[in-house]
Amino acid sequence: MFTLFNSSDVFLLLRIKQAGLSDTATIGMYIFYNIVYAIAAFPLGILADRIGLKKVFITGLLLFVVVYSGMTVTGVWYWYGLLFFMYGLYAAATEGISKAWISNITEKNDTATAIGTYTGFQSICTMLASTLTGWLWFRFGAGPAFTVSALMTLIVAFYLSRATAEPWKAVG
Repeated sequence: MFTLFNSSDVFLLLRIKQAGLSDTATIGMYIFYNIVYAIAAFPLGILADRIGLKKVFITGLLLFVVVYSGMTVTGVWYWYGLLFFMYGLYAAATEGISKAWISNITEKNDTATAIGTYTGFQSICTMLASTLTGWLWFRFGAGPAFTVSALMTLIVAFYLSRATAEPWKAVG
Protein backbone atom coordinates (compact mmCIF):
# COMPACT_ATOMS: atom_id res chain seq x y z
CA MET A 1 0.00 0.00 0.00
CA PHE A 2 2.78 2.43 0.91
CA THR A 3 4.57 1.93 -2.39
CA LEU A 4 1.41 2.98 -4.26
CA PHE A 5 1.99 6.47 -2.82
CA ASN A 6 5.79 6.53 -2.82
CA SER A 7 6.57 8.19 -6.14
CA SER A 8 9.95 8.62 -7.77
CA ASP A 9 12.56 10.75 -6.01
CA VAL A 10 12.51 12.95 -9.09
CA PHE A 11 9.49 14.76 -7.63
CA LEU A 12 11.55 15.78 -4.59
CA LEU A 13 14.25 17.11 -6.89
CA LEU A 14 11.70 18.88 -9.07
CA ARG A 15 10.24 20.52 -5.97
CA ILE A 16 13.55 21.95 -4.79
CA LYS A 17 14.36 23.05 -8.32
CA GLN A 18 10.95 24.74 -8.48
CA ALA A 19 11.76 26.48 -5.19
CA GLY A 20 14.72 28.16 -6.85
CA LEU A 21 17.72 25.98 -6.05
CA SER A 22 20.36 25.81 -8.77
CA ASP A 23 21.08 22.67 -10.75
CA THR A 24 24.27 22.22 -8.74
CA ALA A 25 22.45 22.58 -5.41
CA THR A 26 19.73 20.18 -6.56
CA ILE A 27 22.27 17.54 -7.53
CA GLY A 28 24.15 18.22 -4.29
CA MET A 29 20.99 17.55 -2.27
CA TYR A 30 20.54 14.20 -3.97
CA ILE A 31 24.17 13.28 -3.32
CA PHE A 32 23.73 14.36 0.30
CA TYR A 33 20.65 12.14 0.64
CA ASN A 34 22.60 9.16 -0.72
CA ILE A 35 25.51 9.78 1.67
CA VAL A 36 23.12 9.94 4.66
CA TYR A 37 21.40 6.76 3.47
CA ALA A 38 24.73 4.94 3.04
CA ILE A 39 26.04 6.01 6.45
CA ALA A 40 22.80 5.36 8.36
CA ALA A 41 21.81 1.99 6.86
CA PHE A 42 24.26 -0.09 8.89
CA PRO A 43 23.55 1.46 12.32
CA LEU A 44 19.79 1.39 11.70
CA GLY A 45 20.08 -2.27 10.73
CA ILE A 46 21.82 -2.96 14.04
CA LEU A 47 19.15 -0.98 15.87
CA ALA A 48 16.41 -2.96 14.11
CA ASP A 49 18.04 -6.21 15.19
CA ARG A 50 18.00 -4.96 18.79
CA ILE A 51 14.60 -3.26 19.12
CA GLY A 52 12.66 -4.89 16.29
CA LEU A 53 12.26 -4.46 12.57
CA LYS A 54 8.72 -3.18 12.92
CA LYS A 55 9.67 -0.23 15.15
CA VAL A 56 12.48 0.91 12.88
CA PHE A 57 10.37 0.44 9.74
CA ILE A 58 7.46 2.46 11.13
CA THR A 59 9.86 5.16 12.31
CA GLY A 60 11.16 5.30 8.74
CA LEU A 61 7.63 5.71 7.42
CA LEU A 62 7.02 8.55 9.88
CA LEU A 63 10.20 10.25 8.65
CA PHE A 64 8.79 9.95 5.13
CA VAL A 65 5.59 11.67 6.33
CA VAL A 66 7.64 14.53 7.80
CA VAL A 67 9.69 14.92 4.61
CA TYR A 68 6.71 14.89 2.27
CA SER A 69 4.79 17.24 4.55
CA GLY A 70 7.83 19.50 4.63
CA MET A 71 7.95 19.56 0.84
CA THR A 72 4.60 21.35 0.84
CA VAL A 73 6.38 24.40 2.26
CA THR A 74 8.64 26.45 0.03
CA GLY A 75 11.92 26.90 1.84
CA VAL A 76 15.56 27.79 1.42
CA TRP A 77 18.47 25.43 0.79
CA TYR A 78 19.02 24.51 4.46
CA TRP A 79 15.32 23.64 4.86
CA TYR A 80 15.65 21.21 1.98
CA GLY A 81 18.98 20.03 3.39
CA LEU A 82 17.18 19.04 6.61
CA LEU A 83 14.43 17.31 4.66
CA PHE A 84 16.92 15.39 2.49
CA PHE A 85 18.83 14.39 5.66
CA MET A 86 15.60 12.93 7.07
CA TYR A 87 14.83 11.35 3.70
CA GLY A 88 18.17 9.54 3.85
CA LEU A 89 17.27 8.27 7.32
CA TYR A 90 13.87 7.17 6.03
CA ALA A 91 15.50 5.15 3.23
CA ALA A 92 18.03 3.62 5.63
CA ALA A 93 15.22 2.66 8.02
CA THR A 94 13.01 1.00 5.41
CA GLU A 95 14.92 -0.40 2.41
CA GLY A 96 16.98 -3.08 4.13
CA ILE A 97 14.42 -3.61 6.86
CA SER A 98 11.69 -4.54 4.38
CA LYS A 99 13.95 -7.14 2.77
CA ALA A 100 14.96 -8.50 6.18
CA TRP A 101 11.29 -8.80 7.07
CA ILE A 102 10.62 -10.75 3.87
CA SER A 103 13.58 -12.99 4.65
CA ASN A 104 12.18 -13.67 8.10
CA ILE A 105 8.67 -14.63 6.99
CA THR A 106 9.50 -16.81 3.99
CA GLU A 107 10.85 -20.29 3.85
CA LYS A 108 14.62 -20.29 3.36
CA ASN A 109 14.44 -21.88 -0.12
CA ASP A 110 11.91 -19.22 -1.27
CA THR A 111 13.70 -16.10 0.00
CA ALA A 112 15.18 -14.95 -3.32
CA THR A 113 11.85 -15.50 -5.08
CA ALA A 114 10.00 -13.53 -2.41
CA ILE A 115 12.45 -10.61 -2.51
CA GLY A 116 12.41 -10.63 -6.31
CA THR A 117 8.62 -10.62 -6.36
CA TYR A 118 8.55 -7.80 -3.81
CA THR A 119 11.03 -5.76 -5.83
CA GLY A 120 9.08 -6.32 -9.04
CA PHE A 121 5.80 -5.21 -7.48
CA GLN A 122 7.60 -2.31 -5.82
CA SER A 123 8.75 -1.08 -9.24
CA ILE A 124 5.26 -1.38 -10.73
CA CYS A 125 3.73 0.43 -7.76
CA THR A 126 6.34 3.20 -7.96
CA MET A 127 5.43 3.71 -11.60
CA LEU A 128 1.73 3.95 -10.67
CA ALA A 129 2.53 6.26 -7.74
CA SER A 130 4.62 8.49 -9.98
CA THR A 131 1.78 8.68 -12.49
CA LEU A 132 -0.67 9.65 -9.75
CA THR A 133 1.76 12.17 -8.25
CA GLY A 134 2.43 13.69 -11.65
CA TRP A 135 -1.28 14.00 -12.33
CA LEU A 136 -1.94 15.56 -8.90
CA TRP A 137 0.99 17.95 -9.37
CA PHE A 138 -0.18 18.98 -12.85
CA ARG A 139 -3.79 19.38 -11.79
CA PHE A 140 -3.47 20.84 -8.26
CA GLY A 141 0.21 21.68 -7.63
CA ALA A 142 3.10 20.25 -5.65
CA GLY A 143 1.53 20.78 -2.22
CA PRO A 144 -1.47 18.51 -2.74
CA ALA A 145 0.69 15.88 -4.48
CA PHE A 146 3.03 15.66 -1.48
CA THR A 147 0.15 15.90 1.00
CA VAL A 148 -1.63 12.88 -0.47
CA SER A 149 1.58 10.80 -0.22
CA ALA A 150 2.19 11.95 3.35
CA LEU A 151 -1.38 11.23 4.48
CA MET A 152 -1.52 7.80 2.89
CA THR A 153 1.84 6.91 4.42
CA LEU A 154 0.58 8.02 7.82
CA ILE A 155 -2.39 5.69 7.41
CA VAL A 156 -0.07 2.81 6.47
CA ALA A 157 2.18 3.52 9.47
CA PHE A 158 -0.84 3.59 11.78
CA TYR A 159 -2.14 0.35 10.29
CA LEU A 160 1.20 -1.41 10.72
CA SER A 161 1.53 -0.19 14.29
CA ARG A 162 -1.96 -1.36 15.28
CA ALA A 163 -3.24 -4.08 12.99
CA THR A 164 -0.30 -6.37 12.49
CA ALA A 165 1.16 -8.96 14.75
CA GLU A 166 4.91 -9.11 15.07
CA PRO A 167 5.62 -11.02 11.82
CA TRP A 168 9.08 -9.52 11.91
CA LYS A 169 10.71 -12.50 13.61
CA ALA A 170 12.36 -15.52 12.05
CA VAL A 171 10.15 -18.40 10.89
CA GLY A 172 10.45 -21.73 12.63
